[in-house]
This record gives sequence, C-alpha cells and structure tokens, in this order.
Amino acid sequence: MPFGRFRLIPVACGFTILILWAGCGGGGGSKNSNSTPGANIAPIVVNGGPNGGYANGLFTTVTICAAGTSNCQAVSGVLVDTGSFGVRILSTALTPALSSGLGQEKDAIGNSITECAQFSDGITWGPVKTADVKIASEEAAAIPIQVIGDLAFSAIPAGCSNTGAPEDTLQKLGANGILGIGPFVQDCPACAPGTNNNQNFYYACAGSSCSVTTVDLPKQVQNPVASFGTDNNGVLVELPAVPSSTTTVSGSLIFGIGTESNNALGGVHVYTIDPKTGNISTTFKGQSYSSFLDTGSNAYFFLNAGTTGMPTCPSPESGFYCPSSPVSFSVTNTGTNKFSGTVSFSIDNADTLFSNQTDTVFPTLGGPNAGMFDWGLPFFYGRNVFVAIEGQPTPGGVGPYWAY
Repeated sequence: MPFGRFRLIPVACGFTILILWAGCGGGGGSKNSNSTPGANIAPIVVNGGPNGGYANGLFTTVTICAAGTSNCQAVSGVLVDTGSFGVRILSTALTPALSSGLGQEKDAIGNSITECAQFSDGITWGPVKTADVKIASEEAAAIPIQVIGDLAFSAIPAGCSNTGAPEDTLQKLGANGILGIGPFVQDCPACAPGTNNNQNFYYACAGSSCSVTTVDLPKQVQNPVASFGTDNNGVLVELPAVPSSTTTVSGSLIFGIGTESNNALGGVHVYTIDPKTGNISTTFKGQSYSSFLDTGSNAYFFLNAGTTGMPTCPSPESGFYCPSSPVSFSVTNTGTNKFSGTVSFSIDNADTLFSNQTDTVFPTLGGPNAGMFDWGLPFFYGRNVFVAIEGQPTPGGVGPYWAY
C-alpha cells in the first residue's frame, strides 16, 4: 500500500508556524567548476523506496564518512527533499563502525546536541553529529547531520513527542534518510541564540535528561550543497515527463546553477521566494494562497474538498483526493519579484491509481492541504526545476528562488 502524505517540514521554517528567519546563513558564492564533466550529477530515481510501497518517492545515494577519514558508507534509498534543509540518516542504515566514528556535537558545557525535527506527519528525534557528506563528486566536509533513532538517545522528551509520532525506523520513514536541499542553509535560524522561537526543535542532553536549547547556526543541521567546494549555489532537479502512472522513472540531481555547462538556467523563469516564509503565491479562482515547491511531498497537496470540489478518499487513503473522474485545474504562480506563470495539472482518483500494485509513479496524485499549495513531486515531472540557495549569487540573481 503506498504511503500516505509524506513531507519533512521543520516548523521553524514557516510552513506550520510562521517564524521570522533570524540570522539566516548565506554569503559566499560558487567557486571554480569541477574539472570532470558530469562530476556534479547524482542519479535520482522514483520508485517504491528501500522498504517498498512508497508512492512518488524520489531517492538517491549519499555517502557518509567520519569527518576527515576513509571510514565511509554509501547509503542508498535517501529521500531527495527540496522542502527541507540538511542530511538525516536512520541509525539502522549506518554500520556500527561508522556510527561510532561520527563526532557528537556538544554545547559550551559539554551537553550533547540533539534535534526534534518536526514534520507534517511526525518527528525525527536523534543526535546531531559531524560527518563528511559526499554526493556524486561533491563533498561537504565536517557538517552537522542528524542521526535518527540512535539508541543512545532513546528517551524522547515530552516536548518533542507531543508534536508528532516518531518516524525512527525504515518502516515508519519509508527511506533510509532524507537529503534536505531546499533554498535555505540552516534548518532552524529561529533556534539560534538571541531568538525565542525554538519550538522544541533543538535540545541539550546530559544522559537521558534533555532540555530545549538554542544552537549556533554553524552547529545546526544544514543544507550540504551550501558547503560544497564548488557548485554550491543551488541545485537542478531533472525528471522526464510522465503522461500516466508507471513503475519507475529516473532522472538527475545536478549541483550548481550556471557553474557548469549542464546547469545553465536557459529559458526558465525565476520565482523569488519570501525570505521570511520560504513561499511564493498561487492564485486559484481569484484567491491568493501561499505555496512552495517540494520533491519531498508525494502529491499535489492543496486546499480542501470544499474549495476544490473533490472528495477525499475513504480510509486508509483519506490524505488523498478521490474524484469520480479526473479533474483539471489551471492556477497562477507568482514570485516575490512579481513574475507570474500559469500551471495546469490534473487530479485523478487515488484509490484507482493505487489499484495497480506495481506502479509507484503517479503524475495525477493529489490531496488536501488547507489554505496552501504544496507543489509535490508530480509538479517536477517534465520540468527542469532550479532551487537557488539564500545569499548565493547565480546568473538569475541572488537566492533564494525557484526557477522552472
């Protein structure tokens, strides 16, 4: 059975709870390009995931190393997510030798820094550790990542568990980890010292006793692309057009924007993002709604049954729409730069789509998301979508923006 709705959403990033981005990272720029053609390309694939049964899940392989060593492991089945920021790996996906070799992040008095990353459908709890992250031929050296479900931190504080159910196993998460490569650098600028909006996100732990804390930006889980030595100003997601449901499709995750011959903006249009919310806007039937582009969501999630005129499916697929026949929509996306463009898409009955148990790719899958448009993975089929990182210069201007 395909998963229901899945999307990583740290609440400090403005989706569930609007919080100002205090002290956002950024700066710098793309450095010299790679000398090897294609060295900035990572293969990506849409399939059922490492546990099977994932609908519209986009996966790649990420290599995790103990910082500065050859103690490395290639972890496949990692979800590619343009709607979050940072690398998160299941502890069960790491060998004991590698897990023990990752350095634990500490606060000023020696407490272990841990994180309660909050999603739309649950949380991941686990320590923040230092690792070298390698994807294709790119490397982010000694950056903080989250290790999900580490048994040394099995006691989840009530302030974290009260925000959602833990997704700390392969069965619950549906992936071996998450590669957050959205348009921002850190995952919780509002958790930095001098702010008061932590929202039970970061914790300092002494043994099994953990308390909410602030964390300096360099010690927060963060977008690995921003730490690459080259091609570090954004990413390009390339997936083929998908006319109907099918078993699997393959594409490319290309690092950098305008840094190589394979990542030029070309004729795409730039939609700049509100730096406080991370959103653009979508106009539907004369009404404007906040919206964002997100490979980590497995459907078009938008509005509700009353607004769209489509009923939701009966349980257990109640997170999706089930119209009696396909329904077509045409809306307008607008960036903060005032550039607007029309998006046309169709939604089909999820129960009908899921009836073919061999299919995992669904270009017409949709579900409710009251008051917002979440342009999930179906939006990316047949489009070249760029994600520009905040503060980074690109041929299309300084990020953050989306372009397609």
